[in-house]
Amino acid sequence: MKLLLRNYIKTFEGLSREIWWLALITLINRTGAMVIPFLSLYLTEDLSFTLADASWVMTAYGLGSLFGSWAGGKLSNIIGYYKVILLSLVFTGVNFLWVMHVQSFWLMCVSFFILIAVADMGRPAFFVALSAYSKPENKTRSLTLIRLAINLGFSMGPAVGGILIATLGYEALFYVDGITCILAGVLMTQTLHPRKAREMDKEVPVNNPLPPQKDTQYILFLVALALFGIVFIQYFSTVPLFYKQVHNLGEGSIGLILALNGVLIVLLEMPLIAWMDRKKWSNIKNTIAGLLLTGISFLLLYWESWVGIVIIGMIVATIGEMISFPFSNKYALDRSKKGLQGSYMGLYSMAFSISHIFGHSSGMQITEYFGYKTTWSFLIVLTLIAWALLYIVQRSIHKESLKEPVSLEPKLNT
Repeated sequence: MKLLLRNYIKTFEGLSREIWWLALITLINRTGAMVIPFLSLYLTEDLSFTLADASWVMTAYGLGSLFGSWAGGKLSNIIGYYKVILLSLVFTGVNFLWVMHVQSFWLMCVSFFILIAVADMGRPAFFVALSAYSKPENKTRSLTLIRLAINLGFSMGPAVGGILIATLGYEALFYVDGITCILAGVLMTQTLHPRKAREMDKEVPVNNPLPPQKDTQYILFLVALALFGIVFIQYFSTVPLFYKQVHNLGEGSIGLILALNGVLIVLLEMPLIAWMDRKKWSNIKNTIAGLLLTGISFLLLYWESWVGIVIIGMIVATIGEMISFPFSNKYALDRSKKGLQGSYMGLYSMAFSISHIFGHSSGMQITEYFGYKTTWSFLIVLTLIAWALLYIVQRSIHKESLKEPVSLEPKLNT
């Protein structure tokens, strides 16, 4: 047992102090983000919205995320990642405290558009900050540490959220979300400063960098990632409704199942990623493996006669998530060009924003008219299309490597 614990701790060695502070800020922020997993339930159960109306609110959420990710990437290039993150944290907290008073359908759509636009302005900035504070050889593990903080927060958030709903009601979630966002911003001003960032000049400069929207390989990758996102986010919109309506689970039980996702990631992701990183498998191959596992998890949900299958499905989906997201993120960071890093990571974040726009609405609409099994079939088809696109990206990477002249300069690990 001591050997396992020692090996687990060893996987964190060598990460900079700034990365640890960034992870703690993320942990505080994400622990408070407990409204999101319960948003579909809040809209349908507490505000009595129809599934169709709830899906449109979630679509507005996605549109806000798309705009925020784009604006955050642009602003990171103009005013710097530090100011973008700080403004995002503080104003997201203020917006959470406002949106809990909204009850009408159209005002709810507008309010969540603004809320998530402000919140997701910080996403590309966080990626740029991570790159700035991390040594190049530690980027994958630094990414994994940030994801660990995110998922530790999400593992505690739903569990605490279920208790708060049962005892104090949904309003308490908005108070906690708002206050924790502001606290995360305060902590950032006390622990991090842009002058502490490592010099990014150590990376190989790129002459005449290609804008991300003209990078065909990167665009194909983003399309595949958006499709993957549509599949994965069902675990935070359609799947909780499936737990409640088909398996008759309460909010507390649903919160614990969602928390299982975060607990597994906290315990297993860093050792898994450290081991896979040492194997030097390509980022795209690892992303494909994770994608396929997530798709398989929806095959398991066809079996509705045994409630235990939802736990197995969550475990399989979590393993897929643990593999795919760190390495897809690493590919995006490696692909980004110096001077345009904010734009590259802005588009990366926008891929998930597009998933929110189409994913929540399509999942709920298909479920309402055709049932859950048809929804699972739709998601499996999207998984296969995303796999085909990533396979094309993999072939493109291989062709690039054959065309590259022999050089003593270090190459990007894709």
